Amino acid sequence: MRIERILSSDAVAAAADLFDAPPIPAATERFLAHPGHHLLFAYDESGRAVGMISGVEMIHPDKGTEMFIYELGVAPAARLQGIGARLVAELAAIARRNGCYGMWVGTEVDNDAALATYRRAGATDEAPFRLLNWDLIDGGIDV
Repeated sequence: MRIERILSSDAVAAAADLFDAPPIPAATERFLAHPGHHLLFAYDESGRAVGMISGVEMIHPDKGTEMFIYELGVAPAARLQGIGARLVAELAAIARRNGCYGMWVGTEVDNDAALATYRRAGATDEAPFRLLNWDLIDGGIDV
């Protein structure tokens, strides 16, 4: 297996099945153009993309820079082979090289596969938290 940073929207389109939904061309181009956005694919021996991880460097004035794991996906036929943990480790290496002080991810409390993958890659549990969301397209914000 090899892991590569993806810089081509064609590569993203060719591996669309690794994402939760079909990649949006304009969003793909914007993501790939930003130096603090990272997209890595894992390829099997035949050259087929079997896993992906995306990360975003987040900067704050009083904290510095940390890496946020935005999404991790592994093709069903390639699961339970350590691909997810290897993708996480590679993103962590990029984060270290780029001066990030830490890396974090959020996932559902009952997503046992994701929790096992992140723990296997060295993550530790922090205090539980709530995710609050604003739907800016359909709902808007009334104050």
